[in-house]
Amino acid sequence: MRRPLIALVLAGALFAGCGGDDDEPETAATPTATAESTPADDGGSSSSGGGATVSVASPESGALEFDPTELTASAGEVTFDYSNPSGTPHAFAIDGVDGAEGETVQGGDAPPLTVTLEPGEYEFYCPVGGHRAAGMVGTLTVE
Repeated sequence: MRRPLIALVLAGALFAGCGGDDDEPETAATPTATAESTPADDGGSSSSGGGATVSVASPESGALEFDPTELTASAGEVTFDYSNPSGTPHAFAIDGVDGAEGETVQGGDAPPLTVTLEPGEYEFYCPVGGHRAAGMVGTLTVE
């Protein structure tokens, strides 16, 4: 049991240093999972909302969970960046929001998902197979 775990950790460290997108700046090898939204533009005063980006990921192990499980965003247009470094297929969706289901991915990043959100509390989940029923859910609070 211990050897496969060590091998998995070493393989993850190896793959974390490989590849990448030339359009994105390099970051540390630790997984990016921020629960805070960031402005998408300098002004933030457009009539369509503030425009923010929220990042969420699944673990490299393929476990049926999100990191983080609690997200916060401002009302208006919000873009979700979802990353799934594992070989297990996962996706990101928001319950009760039209058009809020991203592409299923494995071993990479899903295309950004942009939706307009009203204030309130939403459940986000993985729409793949029985992942939601198995507990792959989280809470999104929109202020």
